[in-house]
Amino acid sequence: MLQKYDERNRDLQVNINGRLVHRDEAGISPFDSAVQGGDAVWEGLRLYNGRIFKLREHLDRLVHSAQALAFAEIPPHEKIIEEIRRTLAANQMRDGVHIRLTLTRGVKVTSGMDPRLNQAGPTLIVLAEHKPPVYDQAGIRLITSGYRRPGPEVLDPKIHHNNLLNSILAKIQANAAGADDALMLDGRGFIAETNATHVFFVSEGVVCTSTTAACPEGITRSVVLQLCREHGIACREGDFSLAELYRAEEAFCTGTMGELTPIVEVDGRSIGRAGDRPVLNRLTACFRELTATTGEVVVE
Repeated sequence: MLQKYDERNRDLQVNINGRLVHRDEAGISPFDSAVQGGDAVWEGLRLYNGRIFKLREHLDRLVHSAQALAFAEIPPHEKIIEEIRRTLAANQMRDGVHIRLTLTRGVKVTSGMDPRLNQAGPTLIVLAEHKPPVYDQAGIRLITSGYRRPGPEVLDPKIHHNNLLNSILAKIQANAAGADDALMLDGRGFIAETNATHVFFVSEGVVCTSTTAACPEGITRSVVLQLCREHGIACREGDFSLAELYRAEEAFCTGTMGELTPIVEVDGRSIGRAGDRPVLNRLTACFRELTATTGEVVVE
C-alpha cells in the first residue's frame, strides 16, 4: 500500500507560524526542535464538507501532549483553528482533505537537546492536502513486526509525539515482506496496534481492541467504541494475543487518515470469510453518518 501523489496538491500553500508559503518554498530552521530531536507533537484531522470531525478532541490531545513535554508556550485552540481556516481558504479546500498539524518546541539558540536552549517558540505547521482515505477498502494485509510498541516505562504512548522511528522500522519490515502494514505487539507480546492505526477484531460477535497501555488514545478508536455502545454492539478492551486475532471472524483497523479498513490477512493467514463483515459494515455506515452530520465548521 503506497499512497499516490495527487496533482491537486502541486501548488499547496503551507502555513508555518501564520506565514503561508508555496510547498516548494516552505521550511523551518535547522535549529528547530523538530529537526534537532523530533521534539514535537502532531495531530491528523479530516475535513468533511467544510467541517472537521472531532476537531476539539484532536486539539485537546495536541495540548495534552505538549503539556507532557513541558512546552513553555502552547497556542490556544482558537489560534490554531484560525490558522487552519486561513490555510484551507488559501488552498480553496472544502472536502476530502487531510490536515496534519505539527507543534514543535520551537527554535534553539544553539544545537543541543536541552529545552532551556529554546528561546523562541513554539513552531506551528498546518499542512492541508487533498487526500481521501488512504487504504484499499477491499482490505489490507499485515505481517507481525519484530519491533515492539513501548509502554509508559519507555515512552508514554499518551504523548502523541513526532518520534516515529519505531513505526518506520516496522513499516520497512512490512514493505520488505510485501504486506500493506505491520502489526506491532507490546513488550509482553500482546497486540498493540499497527505502525499507523489501531486494530480491532470480532470474536464471537464481540468487538475487541487493545488497551492504550502501548498505543495512543486514538480519536477514531474512541468513536468506534462509542458507536458500539450506542448501537448495542458488544465491545471489550483488553490484552489480546496473536492467536485470538488469527481466529477472528472479522478484523479492521481505524485512524483519521484511513477511517475504518478491513484487515483480510495477518502473517499469511486469512481472517474470517472473504467479504463477510456484518459488524464492520454496520460500524462503517454509522461512522459515515456521523462524519456527514457532525464536526466543527471551518469553511463556510
